[in-house]
Amino acid sequence: MRRALLVFAVGCLLAACAPSIAPPGTSSTTPHLTDTSFVTADGLSLAVRRWLPEGQEPRAIILAVHGFNDYSKAFDKVPGAPGVGPYLAGRGFAVFAYDQRGFGRSPHFGLWPGGDTMVTDFGDFARVLKAMYPQVPLYGLGESMGGAVVMTALAQSNPPPLNGAVLSAPAVWARSTMPVFYRPTLWFAAHLMPAWKPTGDSLGRMASDNIDMLRDNGRDPLFIKQTRIDSVYGLSNLMDQALAASPRITAPVLYLYGHHDQIIPRKPTREALEALTTKDPQAVRPAYYPNGWHMLMRDKQAPTVLEDIASFLGDPAAPLPSRADVDALPRLNATQGPCPPCD
Repeated sequence: MRRALLVFAVGCLLAACAPSIAPPGTSSTTPHLTDTSFVTADGLSLAVRRWLPEGQEPRAIILAVHGFNDYSKAFDKVPGAPGVGPYLAGRGFAVFAYDQRGFGRSPHFGLWPGGDTMVTDFGDFARVLKAMYPQVPLYGLGESMGGAVVMTALAQSNPPPLNGAVLSAPAVWARSTMPVFYRPTLWFAAHLMPAWKPTGDSLGRMASDNIDMLRDNGRDPLFIKQTRIDSVYGLSNLMDQALAASPRITAPVLYLYGHHDQIIPRKPTREALEALTTKDPQAVRPAYYPNGWHMLMRDKQAPTVLEDIASFLGDPAAPLPSRADVDALPRLNATQGPCPPCD
């Protein structure tokens, strides 16, 4: 009897402290784009930035999705890097980026919106852009968590109408590739104290060699510095989905990864790339950067990476100017990174 009461009490405690999900919007509408926002199917306004080529029709449309704790500023000009949006617009591409729910200037700052909701928003936005530019190629571009969103969307039975995708160090660190003790620790933390905000300082990991950009993020009130543990738990769910999606993706993909990446380990990256390339090796272009970090598009060598992205968007079959795609997967498999826990 006492054991049953104890189990009941623990169950009630866990239910009371379940991970939080940002509430949905309160209205139903057709997703659409305004001058300043993307309006979702449930009526929320997600902040939007856009960079358009001057004096010409765009060569392609790019829908860019930011990473964890970040927002659409990730694709603008930043200290020490030209910025994805301005760079690609200068080469004839139109770039749209939005603050996902719970991030940046969009509603419910700091709360996890749910992976399925994020994937739905991306798909809806892609379909709106395709309706606006029906004859122009449309590509997804996802950085880290944004890459996981794009991958999961592409693997759906009714995927968004993309001609291809650029995945910059996508978040594929699924639970199956984590150390065993990480999984129960994360589960209990997310269910017993979901609002806890561990700093992560003790991990000692660097996201980029562009220190000026990192400092700028540190001063930015819209860049989340203290993350709820239930958001980390939600991100883990999304990463599970992204890695599982890899074998079902058929669209052309440029997959970028840096030798110095200390955020997304090599093991899940290898698994994702092997799953992607096994089905159609010609459709997937791995690119491995010996001097690259996690924030490849904002690192010190960002111009090299951005030139490769522009080349792929112009012709997915053409060799990359930097030659980062030459023997990329064998080089990734043959070397170890500078961060042993990240391997």
